[in-house]
Amino acid sequence: MAKKSVIEREKKRQKLEQKFHLIRLSLKNQITKVSSLSEKWEIHAKLQSLPRNSAPTRLHRRCFLTGRPRGNFRDFGLSGHILREMVYECLLPGATRSSW
Repeated sequence: MAKKSVIEREKKRQKLEQKFHLIRLSLKNQITKVSSLSEKWEIHAKLQSLPRNSAPTRLHRRCFLTGRPRGNFRDFGLSGHILREMVYECLLPGATRSSW
């Protein structure tokens, strides 16, 4: 299980990303529409002044149950070993065990 502080930090990043999402999109659209270089620099400075943790690239997908940052399946939101345990216990409908 991941540390609680790391999980809370990730939640804070998600909130910041949602808060500044529309502002970031509008600034990026303005950069593409403006032709003069000085105006692009001004808009870019505004974009740089936004909080660093509000960028969508700073987000990291984590396991829903354990908070594990690696080996996650997007369809289920779970890490690999938790997914395997849940399939063995028949808790995930439609998922089957594979054996070969």
